[in-house]
Amino acid sequence: MAITFFFLSILSLLQPTLAAFGITTVGNAFAVDTAGGLVFHVSKATGDITSLMYRGTQYQASDKQTQINSGLGASSVSSRMVGANYAVITVKSNGNPVTQYYIAKSGDSKIYMGTDIRGEVQPGELRFLARLRKGPLPNGVHHPSADNAGGTAIEGKDVFKVGSQTRCKFFSSTRFIDDVVHSIHGNNVSVSLIMPEGAYETASGGPFMRDINNQGTSDQQEFYYYMNSGHLRTEPWRMGFKGPYALSFSREDPNGKLDTSFFEKLNIPGYVPASGRGHVTGTASGVPLKFQTVLHWHNPQNQYWTYADKSGTFKSPAMKPGTYTMILYKQEYKVATSSVTVRAGASTSANIANAEKPYTPVWRVGEFDGQPFELKNGDRFLKMHPSDSRLSKWGGTFTVGTSSAKDFPMAIFGKEGGPATVNFSLNATNANGAFTLRVGTTLSFKGGRPQPKIGAWTPPPPKVPRDLNSRGITRGGYRGLGEVYDFAIPAGTLKAGPNTLTLGVAGTGDQGYLSANYIVDAVELIHGK
Repeated sequence: MAITFFFLSILSLLQPTLAAFGITTVGNAFAVDTAGGLVFHVSKATGDITSLMYRGTQYQASDKQTQINSGLGASSVSSRMVGANYAVITVKSNGNPVTQYYIAKSGDSKIYMGTDIRGEVQPGELRFLARLRKGPLPNGVHHPSADNAGGTAIEGKDVFKVGSQTRCKFFSSTRFIDDVVHSIHGNNVSVSLIMPEGAYETASGGPFMRDINNQGTSDQQEFYYYMNSGHLRTEPWRMGFKGPYALSFSREDPNGKLDTSFFEKLNIPGYVPASGRGHVTGTASGVPLKFQTVLHWHNPQNQYWTYADKSGTFKSPAMKPGTYTMILYKQEYKVATSSVTVRAGASTSANIANAEKPYTPVWRVGEFDGQPFELKNGDRFLKMHPSDSRLSKWGGTFTVGTSSAKDFPMAIFGKEGGPATVNFSLNATNANGAFTLRVGTTLSFKGGRPQPKIGAWTPPPPKVPRDLNSRGITRGGYRGLGEVYDFAIPAGTLKAGPNTLTLGVAGTGDQGYLSANYIVDAVELIHGK
């Protein structure tokens, strides 16, 4: 009995001691021990996170902090306990209309967060940025596409060449609708940002917006959650409470399910609990099964989205009360719009149907689905600069009846790669009359828009599209305003037998890949007007 007691006593000394949950002061910082293996420090002067210690390893970079944007500067920072299980650090910026909340839950290894803005934040964009040590976290999001260590900048300060490959922090992006969890990894550790359903409700950009998730440098992993972005910005920024979201430390990637209902106990302005929300339910019809069926609701204050199942049935996230524009997408191509009003505690029924009118083109290259992925280089450009040697040569020729979509370039540049060419034949019957050439684009840069030519026919260039004032394809971006151009081809222009369409670029710009360009969704020829 004595020997057994002796060994049990020794064993107890070897076991880790459970920490006490709560907030203490260490130097000029609040130290929060989650009692779940994570201890983090928040500066009392700036609200920056200055230490992230998880299971005995320091993950916070030593020379830069974890913060909103690149730091809020001088701030009023306070702490409070809510009962015995929740610790809240509140950071009120002295120079920006921003309040940041860092929240710990007893026994958990996450930092739960919310960001409240009541006006535009300088320099405009809004992001949470964790600057972490790369040593214990060598593998970033979509590794190694966003790891520029040892590279040479080839465009601006964000596109690098590393060996024979191009790298860019924008290559770490994921569409908001799919960006529930993104993680960086080390030996037996995953550090993740979790954005559960509704976390993007006061962000801007819609379901297909994407932005930087990660950048690897020589010694750091910069880890991002973008809320308001200026990159390919298609709508005004939204204000208000953003979140909840979380920075998670664990042995493996979390599943994205994040229970934040306890926020209701924390008295955080702007947070709306489930009881103050409603849903939209219904059926979306008319989208062919080979395409995703996406529902999107938005107004100036909020935005939401979901996928419909294969039968078209859908249920929205829990939405704040209000009237919303409701959009149906065939993949990413808008095919119907309506309006719906949401009331707290209620479920509103609203069906929606694809409003496209059926027709049969003479020929079509690609699909009108808002994405260029089926075209040449479309399966790789999200992770590669257009100059990357792994990509196929730009420009190209598509022959109707023998070529595949992979022969037609997903982007056409004013000064790189040359135009795209379509060869097609008409018989004596279907060559008669007028035709319409339809060119769908997903994004324009420097005023780039389609300029067709068939024989001696060259129509005036179309109206210059709205400038989003941001690089696109060179940083893996393709989602813009989605212009569709219809060119009326006069009767007699096309002839029986072989015909050739040359599709170039109207627009000006800088040299190389930063000249005027556009990204192609689909191209088709229609008999008639």
